[in-house]
Amino acid sequence: MMFTNDDALSVLVTGLKNAHAMENQALSIMKPQVQRIENYPDMRARLEQHIGETEGQIERLETIFGDLQERHSTLKDTMLSVGGSMAVLGHAMAGDEVLKDTFANHAFENYEIAAYRSLITLSEMTSLANVTPLLEQNLSEEENMAQWIRDHIKAVTERYVSLSSSGQTAKR
Repeated sequence: MMFTNDDALSVLVTGLKNAHAMENQALSIMKPQVQRIENYPDMRARLEQHIGETEGQIERLETIFGDLQERHSTLKDTMLSVGGSMAVLGHAMAGDEVLKDTFANHAFENYEIAAYRSLITLSEMTSLANVTPLLEQNLSEEENMAQWIRDHIKAVTERYVSLSSSGQTAKR
């Protein structure tokens, strides 16, 4: 297949705009979750940590935009943030909110992992050496968060059942 550096760069810039919006969406999901969590201190602490990581990821993406003399898409950022907020509201009404949040967070982390792997491929195709390490750092943080969630699904589920069976608030 033949492609030009400009073709790969164009796809990379679009992907970076999507990633910026994706990270803003992640914040719009995690911040309300942290505020609602009452009975899952490990989850709260890890989400708070990941909020900080996500803010750093956005800064790295903005550094890349500056290097490329590009800008993120405010419209995409806003639309995905609103979508994330709506998802949080939907889960908040569920009796098993914490479980739904856990499943959704795991799925979202894996979506981010796939997006960053694609962006890294594009950055390598364009030979933008300064971009790849920033994207790899974002990828590493997403992989770590996905692994943490995966490792804690059992504990969250067991705590949910324990709280629920004892008549305590288990949903959050």
